[in-house]
Amino acid sequence: MERLPSWLRQHLAALRAVAVLTVLLGLVYPLVTTGVAQALFNDRANGSMVAGGHGSSLIGQSFTDADGNPVRTYFQSRPSAAGDGYDPTSTSASNLGPEDVIDTRDRQSLLTQVCARSKAAGELEGVSGARPYCTPDGAGAVLKVFPDRAVSVNQACPTTPFIAAYQGLKVECARPGEDYAAGRTVPVRGDVTTVRVPADAVTASGSGLDPHISVAYAELQAPRVAKERGLPLDRVRALIGEHTTGRALGFMGEPAVNVLELNLALDRG
Repeated sequence: MERLPSWLRQHLAALRAVAVLTVLLGLVYPLVTTGVAQALFNDRANGSMVAGGHGSSLIGQSFTDADGNPVRTYFQSRPSAAGDGYDPTSTSASNLGPEDVIDTRDRQSLLTQVCARSKAAGELEGVSGARPYCTPDGAGAVLKVFPDRAVSVNQACPTTPFIAAYQGLKVECARPGEDYAAGRTVPVRGDVTTVRVPADAVTASGSGLDPHISVAYAELQAPRVAKERGLPLDRVRALIGEHTTGRALGFMGEPAVNVLELNLALDRG
């Protein structure tokens, strides 16, 4: 038989390699890994779905009414910046940082968002929602200071500024449409020494899908949930403990409470 030209032999070898790798990596490997996952980790491999059509225990959910108000009989999740909230197709963070302290015409600053959430959470749980750099009405306590005046830029007129004077200058409310960019930005810490509302109650996770809250936030909500459901507080706290996961590998991260699973346990009684 006449020997094939070298260029043709090279092409045939390449085609054989492509065929073998396609079978091994495109068929055999996916089938083996899928089979092992289904055999050993069936629930997690299928998305950790919760029975009864309640979604996945890996994705957070909102427990609010049609108007967006918290349902008082349920534990509340942490805020979410993913779409309209916990949207897996729009997973994201707000991308706002600690320097974002001044509200604009189009949106609230990160500081004001934190302050407003803390105030709302405090009112819901019957505790003080005060925290440093926040005004009593839930805005960022930030001044724009000029040689002859100071302006509380996150408190639009006719709101009364959170302080009357700063370093001898009268503090004014912000007039809509006026440009305060030339002023010196001064966040005011205030005299808050104890913060009752935990950080995860006022900030979103990086993915916007986190299904967990801290044990501290769950404990803060426990009295309200117990009262609204007519349950002993000790029973509610016991359920929190049952749905608390420990640190990964015993030392990484912090204990956390799965809100969906906890609320479903409450519904089961």
